[in-house]
Amino acid sequence: MINYDKFPVVQVSDHHTGCWIGWEAIIGEVKASLERLDKPVKKVVIECYQGVIDPEIIPVFRSAFGKSNFVISSDAMLTEEEINMFFHEDITDDELFGYMTRYDIDRFFDKEKVKVVQQYIDSLEGTVIVYGTGAAYLCQDPDILIYADMARWEIQQRFRRNEVSNIGVDNRNEHPSLQYKRAFFVDWRICDRFKKRLMHHWDYVLDTNIPDLPKMVVAGKVWEGLRKTASQPFRVVPFFDPGPWGGQWMKEVCDLDRSTVNFAWCFDCVPEENSLLLGFGDITIEIPSINLVFAFPEQLLGVPVYGRFGDEFPIRFDFLDTMEGGNLSLQVHPLTGYIQEKFGMHYTQDESYYLLDAGEDAIVYLGLKKGVCPEDMIAELKEAQETGVFDAEKHVGVYPVKKHDHILIPSGTVHCSGKNSMVLEISATPFIFTFKLWDWGRLGLDGKPRPINIEHGEKVIQWNRTESWVKRELVNKFTVIRKEEGLLEEKTGLHAQEFIETRRHWFSRPVLHHTNGSVNVLNLVEGREIIVESPTGVFEPFVVHYAETFIVPAAVGSYTIRPYGESEGKTCATIKAYVRHEASESI
Repeated sequence: MINYDKFPVVQVSDHHTGCWIGWEAIIGEVKASLERLDKPVKKVVIECYQGVIDPEIIPVFRSAFGKSNFVISSDAMLTEEEINMFFHEDITDDELFGYMTRYDIDRFFDKEKVKVVQQYIDSLEGTVIVYGTGAAYLCQDPDILIYADMARWEIQQRFRRNEVSNIGVDNRNEHPSLQYKRAFFVDWRICDRFKKRLMHHWDYVLDTNIPDLPKMVVAGKVWEGLRKTASQPFRVVPFFDPGPWGGQWMKEVCDLDRSTVNFAWCFDCVPEENSLLLGFGDITIEIPSINLVFAFPEQLLGVPVYGRFGDEFPIRFDFLDTMEGGNLSLQVHPLTGYIQEKFGMHYTQDESYYLLDAGEDAIVYLGLKKGVCPEDMIAELKEAQETGVFDAEKHVGVYPVKKHDHILIPSGTVHCSGKNSMVLEISATPFIFTFKLWDWGRLGLDGKPRPINIEHGEKVIQWNRTESWVKRELVNKFTVIRKEEGLLEEKTGLHAQEFIETRRHWFSRPVLHHTNGSVNVLNLVEGREIIVESPTGVFEPFVVHYAETFIVPAAVGSYTIRPYGESEGKTCATIKAYVRHEASESI
């Protein structure tokens, strides 16, 4: 029986007071809130994250409050040509990569237009509605601030359906990958900076992630939910996507649509991309899980991690399914200096493959063959883009893998998972920075070749990582930390070059863990279900099922894990990741 939970909810309260569903109820609450104001002019700002569908919201508020007192923020923006020109250095002409923008919301706006619009707002009487991305920049003294937030995965689906554009431009028919790139490097950076400035001033949060099912909640309730989440184990909402190499394992284990050709990826702990579901009685509100990082970074991440990374979540868990599928692309990730210089990121994607499952013929491509000639390999890779033929095993090391193996992949290491593997990828977070070297001559799901990045890749490949080094440093570097009756704790990585530590626990009895000042991320890699409990009762018991990733905030401190339900009396296993620092060496 499948028990993987695809829609985990943090239940904040058992009633839905302070929540409204449907436009009629939402407008009713806004009007009631306005009636409580004793002012001749009442300003309502609806600030929108990129990706909100304007035609779903604008007609509703215009109808309720009148067209003449309705102001749209885009009317004060620069022209599309000016926006494209200004942000070109960050968007770039590259098909995949841009530069993490340093700019803020004001850079989308024309200063003279802003003055005119602000003067117009000041001239109005009665209720004034200012709507759109940057609305709170135009009107900085609202009586009511409604924040229309948007989940990243839903934004990506809207790109694919040609429903939304990037900020300040009409590019809804552009290729979704180009829209995503622009959002990743520009729009979302700016929206997040602005969001952090506004969060403590929100009056309401508007959730329009589900078409025709708008929801609104008092901002204080959202803060209550975030505060509760930062003090207990929780899961973010996983999402699944097919790919040219995808497999069939997740369909069965995670109960996915059997009619979909395959599922390649599952992002089950990438808080910048995932959502958080907050439950208020029978109403569930969806918000980006990155909001939790912004709201309570010290409690969630821990003081040392927050001090090192800021309000970013540095650990990523995701699935790569090639069971009955194909090889991933042969790839390499940038070194830290390279990603800083070229893309404006301050740390890179060091990673690892933990094998949740594997077929008898499962392999991983890792590192290089002894005596490989860099010039020859690069020349053959470039030639392969024309001929469609590249002998990977001539240049790259090949290693058989089995269930529960752990392969370490520090940046600069050539690698890819082969077919018939189910990988739990444990890595640092900047997942977009993959330099593909060879894609086995196949096409993407859109029928077009996927971009190859040999020009970037050749600059970061570490040519001294040959077979002897790989076997010594990267394959199953297991060290027994503790062995007792009913418990085996092992250090499984990561490499010394990487900032993440991983520990595996095999257990048939309760095991005491401690966050030691760092957020912990875990996955149940063996066993049907476990239960996470507080020795002091500070959080409710939390049940986890096979293959589910869960997060334990640093503020939790001590917690126990034991087999539960169908797994009672049996041996289970978890893999745990945290950021290395001096105080974090115990379990």
